[in-house]
Amino acid sequence: MSGVDAAPFHRLVDELTAALHSYVDTAVGVRAEFGSTEADEDPRLLALENRVGTLNARLYDLLHGELGMHPELTGMIWEGEEPGHPEEDERATVDEFHLGFVIGLPAEPTDQTAEAALGLIDNGGADLVERLIAAGFSVQEWGSSRGAPVGFDDEDPDGDDR
Repeated sequence: MSGVDAAPFHRLVDELTAALHSYVDTAVGVRAEFGSTEADEDPRLLALENRVGTLNARLYDLLHGELGMHPELTGMIWEGEEPGHPEEDERATVDEFHLGFVIGLPAEPTDQTAEAALGLIDNGGADLVERLIAAGFSVQEWGSSRGAPVGFDDEDPDGDDR
């Protein structure tokens, strides 16, 4: 790279790598200590997720500021999936489905939380996706949320795509 010092990029990637390793180590420890239904809401993991997100944003800003790039570094593409958008005729054959729950916390003292319920719903959603795919359906997107339905719009309602 002529005229561009790669060192700041590599330092930031090293910070991100260290944060990801710390996240994995902490997640494994939390999972062993509390189980899967409580792991997602552990404050140590939430803090590390915030750290990873902050470092991703800093890397984006650095790449954009120094190289003029608009990198998509946080998207997820599973092996065998093609990035990009479905063809127009494929879009005509998709529809949105929703499944909602109104859940109350247990009346007796317990360590169960609303976030634990969301974790169970998320796990159920993943199982349902597998069943739909096994039945021959194509699942374009899915998500779980608390408080409001998941929106599948491609555009940010505020017009501020990030």
